[in-house]
Amino acid sequence: MKSEFYVPMKEKELAVMLQVKPEDRPALKEALNSLLAEGSITLTKRGRYQKMDHTAIVGTFLGTRKGYGFVQVDGEAEDYFVPAEDTLKAFHLDRVEIVKTADAHGGRHRSARIVRIIEHGVTSVVGTYQSLGHYGFVVPDMQKLGQDLFIPKGSEMGAVDGHKVVAEITDYGKEGRNPEGRIVEILGHINDPGVDVLSVVRAYSLPEAFEENVLRQAERVAKPVSEADCQGRADLRNLQMVTIDGEDAKELDDAVSLTVEDGLYHLGVHIADVTNYVQENSALDREALKRGTSVYLADRVIPMLPHTLSNGICSLNEGEDRLALSCMMTIDGKGNVIDHTLTESVICVDRRMTYTSVEKILTCTDEAEIDQYRTLVPMLEEMNQLAKILRAKRRRRGSIDFDFPETKLILDEKGCPVDILPYERNDATKLIEDFMLIANETVAEHFYWQELPFVYRIHEHPDQEKIQNLVTFIRNYGFHIRVGVREEVHPKEIQKLLDSISGTPEEAMLSRLTLRSMKRARYSTVSSGHFGLACNYYCHFTSPIRRYPDLQIHRIIKEQLRGRMNDTRIYHYKSILDGVADQSSTLERRAEEAERETIKLKKAQYMEKHLKETFEGVISGTAAWGMYVELPNTVEGMVHISKIPGDYYIYDENACELRGDVTGRTFRLGQKVTVKAESVDLLSGNIDFGII
Repeated sequence: MKSEFYVPMKEKELAVMLQVKPEDRPALKEALNSLLAEGSITLTKRGRYQKMDHTAIVGTFLGTRKGYGFVQVDGEAEDYFVPAEDTLKAFHLDRVEIVKTADAHGGRHRSARIVRIIEHGVTSVVGTYQSLGHYGFVVPDMQKLGQDLFIPKGSEMGAVDGHKVVAEITDYGKEGRNPEGRIVEILGHINDPGVDVLSVVRAYSLPEAFEENVLRQAERVAKPVSEADCQGRADLRNLQMVTIDGEDAKELDDAVSLTVEDGLYHLGVHIADVTNYVQENSALDREALKRGTSVYLADRVIPMLPHTLSNGICSLNEGEDRLALSCMMTIDGKGNVIDHTLTESVICVDRRMTYTSVEKILTCTDEAEIDQYRTLVPMLEEMNQLAKILRAKRRRRGSIDFDFPETKLILDEKGCPVDILPYERNDATKLIEDFMLIANETVAEHFYWQELPFVYRIHEHPDQEKIQNLVTFIRNYGFHIRVGVREEVHPKEIQKLLDSISGTPEEAMLSRLTLRSMKRARYSTVSSGHFGLACNYYCHFTSPIRRYPDLQIHRIIKEQLRGRMNDTRIYHYKSILDGVADQSSTLERRAEEAERETIKLKKAQYMEKHLKETFEGVISGTAAWGMYVELPNTVEGMVHISKIPGDYYIYDENACELRGDVTGRTFRLGQKVTVKAESVDLLSGNIDFGII
């Protein structure tokens, strides 16, 4: 096709020219589809294959409800803006071919038009059915799908107005005609308990029930620990250790121990040996890889492993023998790990403790709590000392600590939100976090110098353009970040910024903008360092019950400890780990998006019960159409510019503020305001406020 003499041909013509045998035609078709998908060749309107024009670009279309969209191209930092008239009716997540165009819309994005849809990325839609007599429509939950789905008579499967449904797309539509589909599943009525979260589960294609063969295998392997299981393992059952988790935690996959001798801290981080029960390439292992991670939604958990394992034999329950993989570290008074050992072990946790109990002991000096855990208090106090040493060391090297309050939903038995609270960190949560971080760093560095195949957790340096935009923006508020000669920033500069804005009205807003300027952490087989933690080596070792990368590296660690990491095994891991890292990163993003979506829906349901009430909040964002206000309980709503009384307001983009044209009254980021909850859209999760 690259030859100057090549004339575009159809598949049959290519087969004849290449003398492809009839039985090899499927292989030719597969090769052509592969070349199309990667953008090396293109297909003309008449169905002929030709070399891709050098001006054409392949990417993923990201749609919007308003019709226009953006195309994300692998390896390029900036997306291409595609006006509504140039989308070729592409669907959200379609793989498309674009050509660059001159920007006629006055925007800041590069512009393009779609010239071909290579592959559809969405094949089914989750939404609300609306009946119109002889036909109906499905209004998609996903706002980025620009059109409703037409459901012809006979394809509604008995759905009625207000049903949440899953509809399969049968026709993607053309200019002036909606896409068409048929309903394949009715989830329930929009007001039925649990249907909102189930809709998110379906929309993100999250797996739910385990197949029977997976459950049977989990039952077979979940046997109590026997003395035979303990052979060849370090027996740490007499070592004092605890688990520290939330009150409602059921997957207890990490325990900690500590002794102090001659000014040195001997810290043990003991992680459930899940690989003892999940053998490589077993039904359990294939299912865990397919899921990638446990997903924590508002009213349910979708686990990576069956409960028989995750809540049973792999959970480090109090007073029960468990198999573990232990990272034993010797740490000096400055927080340096001067020695470490990785070992297969058998352990027995003394007490299952909660963050609340440990906080009462360490911070509140609660006498009743201290008396209940009297034998453990000395160890907990020494743990607190070590945690502060480790935290101070990380801080000195520039580790960034984005201390955002997470959302804690309080639901009733029907899944309805009765309260929303900010989930604050305390000394107990930080203590466990500090110990898990140092274990992850130690394991990652150990295997980096072993030069063995491994899965690292990396966080790359931010893009220079985003940092420059951040520098320019924060200067308006009197803050500064020092940037290097090559316009690179050190993580310590980011931490200094967070320190300087701490306690200011702009803290929440500037912290979020700073976070958005960072890249997303991901899994990789190359240890390129972790910018946010300001360290050279990092991995995920401590949660094999709920994260597949942890499970995978446990397998590698055990093979290395047992002396089985020969050339054959090294080759095996090199051949699979890139795929494991990429798939785990993708599934992690899917889980995070689904979790955010369910929280957003529950917040909207909560605020529906508080309409017309007034709240104190902080302006968390501004735009030409209005501003966003965040309440102390983490709920965020929008104040449309038309809902600000007393003047005509103009948006100043440079100052990120709305300014009254006559009165000069301004609304700026970080400013405290009083708002009234005016309306809620339960389908989208959007909340509208009005200014008081």
